[in-house]
Amino acid sequence: MKVSVAWLRELVDAAIPVGELAHRLTMAGLEVEETQPVAAAFSGIVVGYVKSVVPHPNADKLRVTEVDAGTGELLTIVCGAPNVAVGQKVPCALVGAKLAPAQSGTGPATILEIRKAKLRGVESSGMLCSARELGLSDEHAGLLLLDADAPVGRDVREVLQLDDVYFTLKLTPNRGDCLSMLGIARDAAAILDAPLKAPEASPVPASIDDARAVRISESKACGHYFGRVIRGLDPAAKTPAWMVRRLERAGLRAIRPLVDITNYVMLERGQPMHAFDHGKLRGGIDVRFMNPGERLKLLNEQEVEYRAELLAITDDSGPVALGGVMGGFDSMVDAATTDVFFEAAYFEPGAVQGKARSLAITSDAAYRFERGVDPEGARAAMERATALTLAICGGRCGPLTQAGGEAMPRSTVALRPARARALLGYPVADEEMRAILARLSCAPEGRDPIHVTAPSWRFDLVIEEDFIEEVARIHGYEHVPDAAPRSSVPMMQVREGARSRFDLRHLLAGLGYQEVINYSFVAAESERDFAGNENPVRLANPIASHMGVMRTTLLGGLVQTLRYNLNRGESRVRIFEIGRCFEGSETSRAAQPERIAGIAFGSRLPEQWAEKSARADFFDAKGDVESLAGIRALEFAPLTHAAFHPGRGAQIRHGGRTIGRVGELHPRLLQKYELGAPAVAFELLAEPLLEGAVTHFSGLSRMPSVRRDCGFTLAEEIPLAAVLAAVRARVPAFVREVEVFDLYRGKGVDAGKKSLALRIVMQDTDRTLTDSEVEGVMASIREQLNEQFQAKPRT
Repeated sequence: MKVSVAWLRELVDAAIPVGELAHRLTMAGLEVEETQPVAAAFSGIVVGYVKSVVPHPNADKLRVTEVDAGTGELLTIVCGAPNVAVGQKVPCALVGAKLAPAQSGTGPATILEIRKAKLRGVESSGMLCSARELGLSDEHAGLLLLDADAPVGRDVREVLQLDDVYFTLKLTPNRGDCLSMLGIARDAAAILDAPLKAPEASPVPASIDDARAVRISESKACGHYFGRVIRGLDPAAKTPAWMVRRLERAGLRAIRPLVDITNYVMLERGQPMHAFDHGKLRGGIDVRFMNPGERLKLLNEQEVEYRAELLAITDDSGPVALGGVMGGFDSMVDAATTDVFFEAAYFEPGAVQGKARSLAITSDAAYRFERGVDPEGARAAMERATALTLAICGGRCGPLTQAGGEAMPRSTVALRPARARALLGYPVADEEMRAILARLSCAPEGRDPIHVTAPSWRFDLVIEEDFIEEVARIHGYEHVPDAAPRSSVPMMQVREGARSRFDLRHLLAGLGYQEVINYSFVAAESERDFAGNENPVRLANPIASHMGVMRTTLLGGLVQTLRYNLNRGESRVRIFEIGRCFEGSETSRAAQPERIAGIAFGSRLPEQWAEKSARADFFDAKGDVESLAGIRALEFAPLTHAAFHPGRGAQIRHGGRTIGRVGELHPRLLQKYELGAPAVAFELLAEPLLEGAVTHFSGLSRMPSVRRDCGFTLAEEIPLAAVLAAVRARVPAFVREVEVFDLYRGKGVDAGKKSLALRIVMQDTDRTLTDSEVEGVMASIREQLNEQFQAKPRT
């Protein structure tokens, strides 16, 4: 919000420098984000009256003017502005004047000094100025026209009140009471302990009997509704210059008097109002929700159809405005309006919140009503608007008509001084607390506890802690002592072998993967594709249509990131993510497991000269998973899953339970997401990878090792993991390794069979193994393979 310091000083005696005022407001919670002068620095520019205008004898686009600048003689000034005309009052820069127009670059503004000069043979003794040349705006299509009553020869800075500064305030959502000059002034008066000079809002007596009946059918949505008819307005009336300046400096555009008056009252008092053309309304006014089949054309010409939750201002013909959001197009005031019906109402924040956003419109009224306005401020705003209308547009006003809904309750809260001091952490005297609360219009009563009642405009003060915060805010946060916190930080016990998430990230980075972070919100289609989930957790208010459910797998986000990179020319991508997934509506850790997932696409190795690298396949991803697991024993079993290629995927087991899966993505997904080539992926629960796994060390044996190979054929469907597990479980302790070194299918091996070769390494730490011991182990292995798997020795 933009705040004129000059306007603020009219409402509160803030006789301190601008910089200190900005600091005091900021320290009290009203952050001054920017301080900016209203106009650029200039001097020697006065009000000039154009007496004559003739064409330049030597230039088609120039004019030669005679200007009365209050110097006692007419000045000849050459002007190129297309709108210069006799009888105008415009800014006139005298000889010696200095201008510092606003610049678009980053360097310092160029100081321009006006001197006598000849322009195409005609001597010019000054310059007539546009708004841009005064640094008021970027408008430079013509001269800046001043009011007809501006005194000739008077300094333009004084006439336009340019010795002003405005603050840009960054307000928090709970301070809706400060979205007005009066609200800022109230806080400033309390901060500075200065008297408040609130703008006059005395009742205006009715001079005619014309009135329009008002009614509130939705009493919970509308607390008060005031209306007033004013007749006989002057259609030719103009908004006074002082009001135009204040509106423009607050960021609003002047339109026509009636609209400008309602906007001015909103800026001044924080109460949004609306002006209806009285002649366009039919019958009485009723505040209710829209009925089925009703529609309304808004001021911005947007058509709004029936929605059950939209609060409407209606007459006998139907909706004429959206309560607290925007007026209707068909009943708006225009340049021919002579009779107006003013509306000032209090709408409950809950009845307005989200309505403007759902309609994709912006509205100053909705912005304020959503945050809350003064429930008792509508009457004063109506009286203020009436007085301004009669003064600017003339006319006669009727009596005030009103309707009441459910009033907002205001409760008394007990504030305990001792409790306040305990929460603040430093002493504040009881009397000082009472004085601060009195300056905030909280009506303190009693001693201990102090009974306080928030004023009607401070709807954010509800509990004791709210008032204690106000004491700290006004007393000054700078009084809070600078005491370093003291605490003991015990060393937490960490299980031996446990790893952190950083360790997992470091391991995957070492394997060539890059970390990505995706949204937890995904499309329902992504859940069906990558998790086979038809009933994910749905969001009530998604941030986008394609982010409507919570993810149960990380693969969908990784595939989208992969596509993003492929579409930008990357041919080799390795990415991973660690994040939570959401498997139900519960909030327990079991329902929100943390997973780690990765995708590898493209060549196995970066492009190089030594060898041509094959594409990454299932075994690359499986190897990466085993590297990630470290010394944790993983088991791999056949997998059937919607996201993975049948026959090229495996479920990952650890400690007797399934913790993840690894494999090539299903060809259907490769085609659907336009990947163009196979991609391999893995996804595991993070918790088992973080658990402690202690490394055990043993001494090196001085005895020689013995290697024997064992080749055999067995049925194709028997998994290798089962063979290795069975052999390792029965061999004696001196057998150090049991590994597969060869797999063969083809000529010489029967159909439905495969040929495996195991490497058996034996070594004892204390003695040399005998041939009979070695052969005994090999015979036992062959016998076991034959009994369990019907394996036959390979010949």
